[in-house]
Amino acid sequence: MNIRQAWLAALAFAGVLASGPGHAQNGVGDSDILIGQFAAQSGPAAELGKRMRVGILAHFKAVNAAGGIHGRTLRLVSRDDGYEPERALASARALIAEDKVFALIGSVGTPTTLAALPAITAEQIPLVGPFTGAEALREPFNRYLFHVRASYYDETERIVQHLTTLGVKKIAVFYQNDSYGKAGLEGVTRALDKRSLKSVASVTVERNSTDVTQALAKLAKAAPEAVVQISAYKSCAALIKLARTKGLATQFFNVSFVGSSALAAELGDAGAGVTISQVVPFPFAPSTPIVREYQQRMAEIGVADYDFSSMEGYLAARVLTEGLRRAGRSLSREGLVASLESLRDFNMGGFSVTYGPQNHQGSRFTELTLISRSGRFVR
Repeated sequence: MNIRQAWLAALAFAGVLASGPGHAQNGVGDSDILIGQFAAQSGPAAELGKRMRVGILAHFKAVNAAGGIHGRTLRLVSRDDGYEPERALASARALIAEDKVFALIGSVGTPTTLAALPAITAEQIPLVGPFTGAEALREPFNRYLFHVRASYYDETERIVQHLTTLGVKKIAVFYQNDSYGKAGLEGVTRALDKRSLKSVASVTVERNSTDVTQALAKLAKAAPEAVVQISAYKSCAALIKLARTKGLATQFFNVSFVGSSALAAELGDAGAGVTISQVVPFPFAPSTPIVREYQQRMAEIGVADYDFSSMEGYLAARVLTEGLRRAGRSLSREGLVASLESLRDFNMGGFSVTYGPQNHQGSRFTELTLISRSGRFVR
């Protein structure tokens, strides 16, 4: 071993000593493993957090019924952040310091996850399946974040590709005025630039607000053929319904974070024809093994309504539990990171993820769905 190698080895050993064995084992008992989630359970984005939680619990219950992970049952602790960054940071800190969770799963939102990221990184706690496609959570690379979904760049590219293939070129953007909305705006801009196009208008709404009057007035002046929406379901629905009453003839497209079922419910009869990009398999038709499994597990917890958000929570839970299994009985957070990074083309029955030491993207799967006149989703 040369001097440089010896120095690096000493630093690594010092890091292990600094973290301490007790620190690494927080959340792991003789009979259970404690997993934490910070996500909206109240407020305008509540349905996203609630449905993610339902999907996670559906898989955890099945795992526990089958004997758990190496004899340990899984317990989920969820803290409500109201889809507000300050509350997300406080919730993450409480999960770490007070609840002493072993790992995190299913955070909801770009601004909230970004706010909690320093605490997550400092404590070296893996977070699996954050419900966000923002590039800021992918670059620069963070070894404690494991994404299960495609990025907003992937989704907006799919939407713009679809529109321009149909000859639609007058495209506007309605986005939430925060890191989530700006991430989506950047995705649309990149996709348009790739085709030598520019948006005809870019209008905003504040997070957790449904005041869209000025946004619609600006859109009406631009007369776009299509509007790509990057916001939560209540503000997107408010804009669509107001546009319908004002007679604005345009197509509306949304990225998956909007919460498809919540948006459809909010829109009612005004939802017909609204298109949403998706990053998980279609949860309503049991045409693949993973969807059949998801539907069965949902039935086992007494939930009869399926949706994309709970499907995403279910997939995140599947990925986390596979990592826990591979990590073995002697659990550590670093061991979990290593086991997750060992997943190569991990096929859950129609949906696959791949990780590596410098790749935590997981999946780039996207497809478009449409809200029908009956309020159902079609592909």
